Amino acid sequence: MESEHIVHIPVMVTEVLEWLSPPPLQKPDEPILFIDCTLGEGGHSERFLSLFPFLNLVGIDRDPVIQQKARNRLKSFGNRVTYFQGWYDDFFSSYPLEIRPDRILFDLGISVFHYEESSRGFSFSRDEPLDMRLDPGTGLSARDILNQWSEERIANLIFTYGEERYSRRIARAIVERRKTRPFESSKELAELIFTSVPHEYRHGRIHPATRTFQGLRIEVNQELERIQRAVKSAFQVLKPGGILGVISFHSLEDRIIKNLFRDWAKSCICPPEVPMCKCGGYPLGVVKSKKPIVPGEDEVRKNSPSRSAKFRVIEKLRDERFST
Repeated sequence: MESEHIVHIPVMVTEVLEWLSPPPLQKPDEPILFIDCTLGEGGHSERFLSLFPFLNLVGIDRDPVIQQKARNRLKSFGNRVTYFQGWYDDFFSSYPLEIRPDRILFDLGISVFHYEESSRGFSFSRDEPLDMRLDPGTGLSARDILNQWSEERIANLIFTYGEERYSRRIARAIVERRKTRPFESSKELAELIFTSVPHEYRHGRIHPATRTFQGLRIEVNQELERIQRAVKSAFQVLKPGGILGVISFHSLEDRIIKNLFRDWAKSCICPPEVPMCKCGGYPLGVVKSKKPIVPGEDEVRKNSPSRSAKFRVIEKLRDERFST
């Protein structure tokens, strides 16, 4: 695999540029800081660095292989780019920089690289080791979960994170199959799921293994817990007047972002049973679009992974909420 080979097309670039374009540089010694929390192959970052020469950028990614691809892609920007190899929630929980960011972007989708080039079992259409770890050096793999967890835990995982209605049937088939030999490959799991669901479900709009693979990936990488922690911490670090944008790709992610943004935009934090406001509060931020921003028809036609993308944006007004 050549590290310069780019396979992922960043989604909603036009919309991200529209909402997260940095303000004009006010002081030469205080450059604008942009944090790309999900650097991937560097698609969004390259556009921002190219269009805004006064911009400095921090690129975060937990996968050392894909981050190296981004380093090669962005090397012409020199010391304008700083890299952090690790999880975004760890980065923000112990924020290591002296200056605060003006713009923050989370693109929560899994890169096409992971499906096509990582060889870690993300895709049910390939025959690869069942790993699914975005950071391949830590934590349980998908294979560990399938071969060690109880039927009930596997069923709950698939139902909760995959939103799969046949979760119990699939979990039962997994446990029966591993009695004879352990799971090793993505192809083995995909074939088992295909034969364990009802006939009519096998030929629906999506492959019957789609939701199970999603659920496993989310669990393996603790994605929802990390998103909740990271977005909260990122908003705290963001400068007042700064803008935070998040692109999500399924309802579980989007619900977290929607609820966080809604809470930050509230002017009152009194309990619902209190008839009149007594907290003296005011909003920490203002949501920039009442409904999530979605890609246009042309982008969906040219880049099918964008079809489920939802982009939410909030502007930070102040650091702390006043309370009496």
